[in-house]
Amino acid sequence: MNYHNTTSGFDIATELAYLAIDEFKVHFISRNFTGLIQRYYYFIEDEYGDPRANRFPLMDHPLYTVALVIMYLAWILVLGPLYMQNRKPFQLKRTLIVYNALQVALSAYMFYEHLMAGWLNYYNLKCQPVDYSDGPMSKRMLNLCYVYYISKLTEFVDTVFFVLRKKTSQITWLHVYHHSLTPLETWVLVKFIAGGNATFPNILNNFVHVCMYFYYMMSALGPEYAKYLWWKKYMTELQIAQFVLCIVHTARALFSQQCQFSKFISAFLLLNASIFFCLFMNFYIQAYKKKGKGKQSNNQAAIITTDQRNYFMQQKKFIEMNNNNNNEEVIPVLKEKIY
Repeated sequence: MNYHNTTSGFDIATELAYLAIDEFKVHFISRNFTGLIQRYYYFIEDEYGDPRANRFPLMDHPLYTVALVIMYLAWILVLGPLYMQNRKPFQLKRTLIVYNALQVALSAYMFYEHLMAGWLNYYNLKCQPVDYSDGPMSKRMLNLCYVYYISKLTEFVDTVFFVLRKKTSQITWLHVYHHSLTPLETWVLVKFIAGGNATFPNILNNFVHVCMYFYYMMSALGPEYAKYLWWKKYMTELQIAQFVLCIVHTARALFSQQCQFSKFISAFLLLNASIFFCLFMNFYIQAYKKKGKGKQSNNQAAIITTDQRNYFMQQKKFIEMNNNNNNEEVIPVLKEKIY
């Protein structure tokens, strides 16, 4: 496994590109594209995979995770809406409270473990290679990465609840993209890079999820708790800040000549964080900035309408007063101003 601690440039990508071309030429003749894909995977697993990850369920092959993602998409996009088509939305109040409370506890546990397994003790914020040894702290981080992977599968339930409650407005492109991609990303994390720089986004995500699921739990308690949920907007800002920190941290490792963390993985993490930053910024602008401008315009329109109404009433009273005094000369002038 020559990749683990020696690769600091883009030589992994170069090596894989040459391998892909050679293997494609061989398999293209026989049209054996399934064999080609399997060959690619087995080569990558043999050369760069972490053998310690094989003891975990679902880690033998990525197709298990891919199948779970496909089942998730099938339910939320087709099967779920068909099932709920002629049914009333489920309330699920107690279920939501318990589920969100468990997610708060799980996220808090993972945040604590990320600190104790490295980031509070001996991890370097500037650059931290992956430790593939059998040391206790390395194994602790590996186990934590697998728990993190499982947590992303449990988050499928978020969208399932949206479907059962007929909250289709909550099932946005950003929501579906996020929940579909993260299980695949975290599978790669456990299989190849369980530790080091790759876990920095995880610890940020755990902190954000503690806040986020606590908000959802409070919201599920009922409308009497709505007065405590004024900080929804700041939750989105916290998520955006998360990706900004990821971009800065990953870019530092990518362009540093001394950092021994894989440049190939750093480039991938940077691209991923940048995509999520753009998506969340777009959501923030759509949800809050334009909404705020709309409210401001409505308020201005309401003020103008009120001022006009007051003006008309004053002019009407003035006209009536002059009519009562038989002063006809002022009426045409006032009518011109009104109309």
